[in-house]
Amino acid sequence: MTTTAKSDTFPPQIKYIVGNEACERFSFYGMRAILTVFMVNHLMMPKHEATAAYHLFVSACYFTPLIGAYIADRYWGKYKTIMTLSIVYCVGHGVLALFPGSKTGLYWGLGLIALGSGGIKPCVSTHVGDQFTDKNKHLIQKIYDIFYFAINFGSFFSTLLIPKMLVWYGPEAAFGLPGILMAIATVVFWKGHPQYVNVPPTGKTGKPGFLAILWAAATGKRKPGGDFFSAAASKYSAEDVEGARAVLDVCKVFATVTVFWALFDQHGSSWVLQAEQMNLDVFGVKWEASQISALNPIMVMALIPLFAAWGYPAIEKAFKTTMTPLRRMSLGMVIAATSFAGAALIQHAIDGGGKPSVAWQFIPYLLITIAEIMISITGLEFAYTQAPRAMKSTIMSFFFLTIFFGNVLTAYVSAINKFQGASFYWFFAILMAAVSGIFIWTASRYKVREYIEDGSAPVGH
Repeated sequence: MTTTAKSDTFPPQIKYIVGNEACERFSFYGMRAILTVFMVNHLMMPKHEATAAYHLFVSACYFTPLIGAYIADRYWGKYKTIMTLSIVYCVGHGVLALFPGSKTGLYWGLGLIALGSGGIKPCVSTHVGDQFTDKNKHLIQKIYDIFYFAINFGSFFSTLLIPKMLVWYGPEAAFGLPGILMAIATVVFWKGHPQYVNVPPTGKTGKPGFLAILWAAATGKRKPGGDFFSAAASKYSAEDVEGARAVLDVCKVFATVTVFWALFDQHGSSWVLQAEQMNLDVFGVKWEASQISALNPIMVMALIPLFAAWGYPAIEKAFKTTMTPLRRMSLGMVIAATSFAGAALIQHAIDGGGKPSVAWQFIPYLLITIAEIMISITGLEFAYTQAPRAMKSTIMSFFFLTIFFGNVLTAYVSAINKFQGASFYWFFAILMAAVSGIFIWTASRYKVREYIEDGSAPVGH
C-alpha cells in the first residue's frame, strides 16, 4: 500500500480562478450596489416596487445556477460553460450602460447578467476545488476562505467606488466600469486554461444525472422495506444511487437556509433605504446610502482570519465541542435573527421622528456578517465535500437555489407592502428565529459523508 505524500502548496492555476472571482465580484456587486438607488432616483420607481425588482433580480441570479450546473455537468464541462456565459455576462453590463434611461434596457441587461452570473457561479465554485488532488485536499477549506476573501475584496472596493461614480458621472459610467471589470475577469480566467484540471461532463462518461436517478426513484417500484431510492437501484449502480442520495440529503439541510438569504440580501435594498433616512455624516464625511453596505465585505475580510485563528478554536475550547460545518451554520442562523432585531430597533427610532447616525447600522452589519461567515463560507465547503465529483456542480447549484428562494420571499413580502416601518424588520427577525430551530433539528439528523479524491467512495460517520 502506497501513501501519497501531502503537499502544503496550492496548485499554480488557482491564482487565475481567484483573480477571476475578485474581478467578477467587483463587477457584480458594483452594479448591484447602485441598483436600488438607480431605480428609485433615476427611473422614479416606488420604493416597494424597486425593492421587489431588486430581489427578483438577485433571485434570478441564483436560479440560473441550475442551468449552468446542468450544462457543465452533462455537456460542456465547467471551463467551456464559464467562458461562454461570461461573454453573455459582459453583454448584459453593456446593455445597462448603453440604455440607462429605459426600463426595457434595465430588464434586458439584468436578465443577461442573471444568466451569465448565475450560470457560471456553481461552475467556478467547484472548478476551484477540482484543482486539488489527494495530496493537497486538506487545503480545500483554506482555499474556500481565500476564495471568499477574494469575493469580498472585489465587493468592498466596488461598493465604495460605483455609488460615487453614479453621482459624479451618471449611470452610463457607473454601469460601464463593472462591465470592463467583467471583461478583465474573463481574460484572467482564460489565461489559466492550459493548466486547469477539467473534470469531464457526465454526458461524455455516460454517468446519469441527479434528476434522472430521482425520477427513477419516484416512479419506479420500491422494494419492500426499501428506502426512497431503492426503486432506482435496479436501473443504476450503487455508486450513482448513493451520489443522488447524498444530494437529496444535503438539500434537506439547505432548505431552511433559504430564510437566511431573505435577510442577508436586504443589505442591498431595505437597509440602503433605511440608511437614506439616517444622518449620513460620519467622521466629517458625507456618505452615500449605498456605500454603507461596503461594511459587509470589509468586515468579512477582517473576520475570516480571526474566526479561523481564534473564533472557532475559542468556541471549541469554551464548550468542549468540535465546530463542525453544521454546528457553525446552526450558530450563524441564530445570529442572523439578532441582526434584524437590531435593524428593527433602528427603524423604531426613525419612525419616532428621529434621524439617528448611520453609524448605528454598524451593529446589524456586524451581526449579519458573522452569520454570513458561518453559513455562506461553510455552506460552500459543505456543498463541495458532500457529493461525488460527478454531482458537485449540481449540489452547489442547489446551495445557490436557497438564495433564489430567499430573495423571492423578500420580493413577495416587499411587493404586497403589508409591513411598514419597524414591523417589516421584526417580521424577518421572528421568522429567522423560528427557522433556526428547524435547521438545528434537521442538521442533528444529518449523516455526514466524506468522499475520497475521485469522489467514488463515501464514508459516513
